[in-house]
Amino acid sequence: MLDFLNPLLNRHPERIKANVEIYTWATCPFCIRAKLLLWWKGVNFTEYKIDGDNEARERMAQRSNGKRSVPQIFIDGQHLGGCDDLYKLDSQRQLDSLLIQSPR
Repeated sequence: MLDFLNPLLNRHPERIKANVEIYTWATCPFCIRAKLLLWWKGVNFTEYKIDGDNEARERMAQRSNGKRSVPQIFIDGQHLGGCDDLYKLDSQRQLDSLLIQSPR
């Protein structure tokens, strides 16, 4: 979308090797905040919009050990958690290394 900004922002999306998935609701402020951080880092992620879809929410809950709140984020198939967990990893400077690692 705004790839021309990558050099200006010193982002290197070509280094992102991880497969990132995020379950969201359209109007959820935490979902929006999580997607903004991923976008800022240049991550191409798969978004599952589960607004009102109980079957999709159940699949998400099964993958996330019973968690039913959104967002729920997965990196290379491993459950990361929600928005706060994503930002915590970033503040601890651990998120980038998870995103750069190639899938196992």
